[in-house]
Amino acid sequence: MSTVTIRIPTPLRSYTQGADEVRVDASSIADALHALGTQHEGLLPRILNESGELRQFVNIYLGSQNIRAVDGMQTPLADGDIVSIIPAVAGGIDHERQGPPPG
Repeated sequence: MSTVTIRIPTPLRSYTQGADEVRVDASSIADALHALGTQHEGLLPRILNESGELRQFVNIYLGSQNIRAVDGMQTPLADGDIVSIIPAVAGGIDHERQGPPPG
């Protein structure tokens, strides 16, 4: 097992008592996320769906690599690795559909 740091995005920090980073012992991304969920109740369902897969609008990075481009949830971890949870940002206005802003 390796000790890794998981960076927590602002919208999920209410589950980690405000912590922006959490350290866990894990050998893969799946292990790390499950360890995180064990330490911080209610967090894991925000990251994984009912099947245990990464939610569509959540990205996990190991360093600068999206794990979807590596080995997904089975991506191996080494001591000192940094894992970042990055929720997709959505919203805004489609000006083509909505028209120009008033004014």
